[in-house]
Amino acid sequence: MKRIYKMYIFSALAVILAGCAGSYPEYETFGCNPGVEFGEGPGTLSFAELSMKLVEAVRDGESTEEMESCLANVSAEELNSDLSTESEKKAFWMNIYNAYVQILLLEEPELFEDRDSWFGYNFFSSPQIPIAGHLMSFDDIEHGIMRRSTHKLTLGYMRSFGVTDTEKMFWWDEIDPRIHFALNCGAISCPYIAVYDPVRVEEQLELTTRNYLNETTIYESEESRVRVTRLMSWFRGDFGGLSGAREMLKQYGAIPENSDPKFTFLEYDWTLELGNYQEL
Repeated sequence: MKRIYKMYIFSALAVILAGCAGSYPEYETFGCNPGVEFGEGPGTLSFAELSMKLVEAVRDGESTEEMESCLANVSAEELNSDLSTESEKKAFWMNIYNAYVQILLLEEPELFEDRDSWFGYNFFSSPQIPIAGHLMSFDDIEHGIMRRSTHKLTLGYMRSFGVTDTEKMFWWDEIDPRIHFALNCGAISCPYIAVYDPVRVEEQLELTTRNYLNETTIYESEESRVRVTRLMSWFRGDFGGLSGAREMLKQYGAIPENSDPKFTFLEYDWTLELGNYQEL
């Protein structure tokens, strides 16, 4: 209990020291219509569908330069208007996150070496993804947009200060803990990458969550213990605490319905490993 208490104190101090949510540095945009550039005319391709094409191009070793330019040059207001449903938002931002991890690290794998530095910018906190007139970081996308400005060092229990209007603009209705089994951070222990389709994204999130939990969970019935991914510790607030995480394991068949095991968290293997894709 003391250890958990100390962790909360440390996390609270980290919030104060780290300060605010992402600042989203701005730059001038020149506009882009994905239907005109990559479809069959205006209105024939959404930005969520363009994000699918981006992941497919990265997967297939094709050039992504023109798609990156389009994503950079749409205005934030136009992008937000185009992402009109929660399914479109989920598919878009998961695809963007996964695609850009691969794009950046395939070009400069050494960027991954500073992924966990505490001071200054690191691979995840550096603004380096040009989207809709703003330079975003992976932290901005994951913790700012997807997790509704939840500070990453608080186990999912505290919100960031100084949330920008840009960040709020792209929020979806509530935090979906399944995203943690869909985002690929470039390491061996990360979930596999899929091409998320706004039409099927709920089904796909169900599949990837079930796959990842069943592949990584070790249930030890005699000890009444379960060894689980450390993602369930780092983001435990998103899961509704450990009790919520336990119920999720039951829901997806990773542990028996009538079990009540103690948790042990597996070490996360941060060895760089790119190109891990799955079909969903």
